[in-house]
Amino acid sequence: MSSSRSTSSEARAHGRLPEEAPPAVPPAADTQSAALPQTHLVPPQAAGSRLDKWLGELPGIASREMARRLILLGAVSLNGRPAEPAKHLRPGDAVQVRIPAPLASAIPAEATPLEVLYEDSALIVLNKPAGVPMHPGPGHRRGTLVNFLLAHCRDLSGIGGELRPGIVHRLDKDTSGIVVVAKNDAAHTHLAAQFKAHTVHRIYRALVVGRPARARGTIDLPMARHAAHRIKRAVTRDGKHAVTHWEVERRYGPFTLLRLKLETGRTHQIRVHLAHADWPVLGDPLYGLARHRGLRLEPALLERLETFQRQALHAAELGFAHPTSGQWLQFSAPFPPDLQAILDALEPLAAAG
Repeated sequence: MSSSRSTSSEARAHGRLPEEAPPAVPPAADTQSAALPQTHLVPPQAAGSRLDKWLGELPGIASREMARRLILLGAVSLNGRPAEPAKHLRPGDAVQVRIPAPLASAIPAEATPLEVLYEDSALIVLNKPAGVPMHPGPGHRRGTLVNFLLAHCRDLSGIGGELRPGIVHRLDKDTSGIVVVAKNDAAHTHLAAQFKAHTVHRIYRALVVGRPARARGTIDLPMARHAAHRIKRAVTRDGKHAVTHWEVERRYGPFTLLRLKLETGRTHQIRVHLAHADWPVLGDPLYGLARHRGLRLEPALLERLETFQRQALHAAELGFAHPTSGQWLQFSAPFPPDLQAILDALEPLAAAG
């Protein structure tokens, strides 16, 4: 898509502009071109903080991981000397930062068709299919959204010192739906601040096994890594704050389609919260426990459900303030064909009450 059209016209073409948008974080200045070293003095309230953590919260530094990379590259000095990420700061310490020119990415680019909902020089919004990981990791160096974006985007200006798309938020590999990706550090910093401030509009839709007694509610339960299974998360008393708002959209006998609004964005939050409420997401390999197999269903329907090999979770809506113009953008995406086919197969159960 051309980036010469106005932000408003593109948003109307692919999303919608609500009459009243949530308060936005002020647009960030473009820090990408900053080449001269910048000196920051540590304030008294930051005494004892780790260098990488404190640095990652400064304007122009997109994340703690970016701060750590800059430190290890030698682009950060503390009181005129080389620094270590874990160094604890004292009031009045002088931290000097030099953002290096972006380098070519070591991640291989792979050309593949993408469903682009919006794109300009600062960001790109896509409808991610299920089965695609967000970024390379152990076991999948290729075939990820970042691989595909490196082939698609020709105007990257660097994220964390590297020419690559910046992942602001994540969807699980087998969750479909809308994601926004930054093209430069300024956009990444601004979008990340909106997610942190909980001003981003995020709506998910999930097909669960179970029938909530009420029409709507809120799950406010802390979460942490599972004590026995490293890749899983669990509700724990000493976990991080996590809030999920839910509303019944449609009932299909023993199944329910839920509309969910995230107040926080913990890993696997929706899947863990719903499983804890005894409404696991259909097909969820980690938290679903194949609950549908114990139901009295027609053999043909049960066979259809068995063919659905992922969690029935879809990121349906996403809204945020554009990092450059401040214009509110909002997008929606329909169910992918595989999930829509399951809902169609369940429709007789809804009609039967």
